[in-house]
Amino acid sequence: MDVAVSGAAGLVGRALCVSLEADGHRVVPLVRPGRPGGGVAWDPVGGTIDAAGLEGIDAVVHLAGAGVASRPWTAAHRDAVLRSRVEGTALVAGALARLAHPPRVLVSGSAIGYYGSRGDAVLTEAAGAGDDFLASVCVAWEAATGAAQAAGIRTVHVRTGMVLASAGGALGPQRLLFRLGLGAKAGTGTQWMSWIHLDDEVAAIRHALVTDALSGPANLVAPHPVTQAEFARAFAASLGRRAPLTIPRAVTRLPLGVGALADALLFASQRVEPAALLRSGFRFAHPWVGEALASL
Repeated sequence: MDVAVSGAAGLVGRALCVSLEADGHRVVPLVRPGRPGGGVAWDPVGGTIDAAGLEGIDAVVHLAGAGVASRPWTAAHRDAVLRSRVEGTALVAGALARLAHPPRVLVSGSAIGYYGSRGDAVLTEAAGAGDDFLASVCVAWEAATGAAQAAGIRTVHVRTGMVLASAGGALGPQRLLFRLGLGAKAGTGTQWMSWIHLDDEVAAIRHALVTDALSGPANLVAPHPVTQAEFARAFAASLGRRAPLTIPRAVTRLPLGVGALADALLFASQRVEPAALLRSGFRFAHPWVGEALASL
C-alpha cells in the first residue's frame, strides 16, 4: 500500500513507518513546508495542505498533535493541544474528501482520555464521553474527521492508552527514578491504568488499516489494565528494584497548570477494554504488563 502518515516523527509514527516500510509498503509523510526529506507539505496552523500529493494514496494515518504532557497545562498550552488536533484533523479530512480518488481508510488518532476519570467502571467503545478537558479535546478531535466520513472513507478513531516503549513515551521520564529505587505509586494507587506496548500499538494501527469491519472508535489498550500501584510494582520489578514511595494527591494543588497535568496523568482512573479490536480478530503480543515491561 501507499500510506500517508502525519506525526511520522513521533514515538508511534516512527515505529509505524519503520514497520510499514519493512514489509514493502510506501510511506508518504506529511511534513511542514521547507522540511527536508520529501513528502506531502502541510501547514495545520496556516490551514494549507498539498492535496494533490494525496491523490491515489491507499490509506492515511493521522497522528499529529501537540504533546499533551510536553509542558504544564497553562491556558496557552491547553489551547495548543485542542487546536492542533481539531484544526489539523479537519484539514486532513477535508482534503481527503475532495480528492478524485480518495483513500479507502483514514486511521485518525484519539485517546482514552475520551472517557474521563470513571473509577472502577469497565469502559468499552460503547461508553459515553467524560466531562473534563481531555474528554472535550477527544470529542472535538474525533468529530473533526466528519468530512472524510461523509465522503464514504472508512474512518477509525484509535483511542490510545499509555504507550510503553523502550525509549521515550510514558516510561522515559520515570525510568531513572525507578532505577534509583525511587519508584512511587500515585496516591492510594487504586486508580486504573490502561496501557499498550508499542509493538501492539503499531500492529493495531496496521490491523485497522486492512480490517474493513473495523470503523468508528477502537480502544488501543492491552486487554488487562492494572491499578497504578500494580503498575509501579511491575515497572520496578522489571528493573530489579522496588517502588516504596507515594506521590501525594497534594501535587494537584501546584500552580501554573502543573497540578492539573499531574491530576490527569497520575490520578485519573480509566479501566478500558479493547472490545472492538478483539471482536475484529486482533491478537495482542503483549497482553500482560509484567511481561510487556520485561520485554522493554
